[in-house]
Amino acid sequence: QKYPGIEINHVHHAGNSSGVVDGAAAILLASPEYATKQGWKPRAKVLAMANMGDCPTLMLNAPVAAAEKVLKKAGLTVDDIDLFEVNEAFAVVLERFIRKLNIDRDKINVNGGSMALGHPIGATGSILIGTVLDELERRNLKRGLITMCTAGGMAPAIIIERM
Repeated sequence: QKYPGIEINHVHHAGNSSGVVDGAAAILLASPEYATKQGWKPRAKVLAMANMGDCPTLMLNAPVAAAEKVLKKAGLTVDDIDLFEVNEAFAVVLERFIRKLNIDRDKINVNGGSMALGHPIGATGSILIGTVLDELERRNLKRGLITMCTAGGMAPAIIIERM
């Protein structure tokens, strides 16, 4: 099937593209002082952020490296994290993440990952942070680690903590 108005000379499949889905999300970031002044009740704080790149042909590696980097930056270990959300347009990314970091499968993508829920380009990061925060609140847990793919072998990661 062809895209309307665009000439693309190759077949799109799960091995070379993420799903085409619609979505939108927003996150409001503010200093504690500003939030208090506005009468807002913050839900979480950012403990650490990191970005990592790896060989783009071995795209499986960057989320693991990003998670290791952000954990080190926060002075935490995998055992200090209650929930993980790994954006995986490809299932092997998640499997490598689980195996390499030795993560309990019951703590990762607990509501289904981007293959199940969709992967709207440009909204994924905010959606995943919101997903983890909602689930931390539901389960009365403390910390979540989120990694996102940004193509080309890049992966940012963030650790949030409920307030």
